[in-house]
Amino acid sequence: MPALACLALFAAPSFAAAPLNLDAYRGHVVYLDFWASWCGPCKQSFPWMQSMADAYAHRGLCIVAVDLDRDKSDADRFLSQFHPGFDIVFDPHGSLAERYRLRGMPTSMLIDRRGKVRFTHIGFRPTDAQAYEDQVKELLAEK
Repeated sequence: MPALACLALFAAPSFAAAPLNLDAYRGHVVYLDFWASWCGPCKQSFPWMQSMADAYAHRGLCIVAVDLDRDKSDADRFLSQFHPGFDIVFDPHGSLAERYRLRGMPTSMLIDRRGKVRFTHIGFRPTDAQAYEDQVKELLAEK
């Protein structure tokens, strides 16, 4: 089940254009993920992000996935494979990617309830999924 508090920040469908105001997520733990349709590891991370949203949305986790495709139709094709139940932001000019100084794809940041980036991940490997989930649980446990 999607995080209703998170999805309420965007009109359905949950696909918004950049810029992204993370202040709107204050009080939630945010998993901010930068992805693109051409990124192989992104195809592995999307099912994991959905499982995290399903497992932890009720505890305050919001997943926000920022697409860097220049053509929205590429993103639409990618998303049609996964049907994510979390927020998607379209950043075709890479302004958000530049602001967050990405060094690889995908890049994700785990942001605590106060808005501070606590963990950064470059790339995604299924073998790292448990460590990432442990980080999510650590931040969710903080009040």
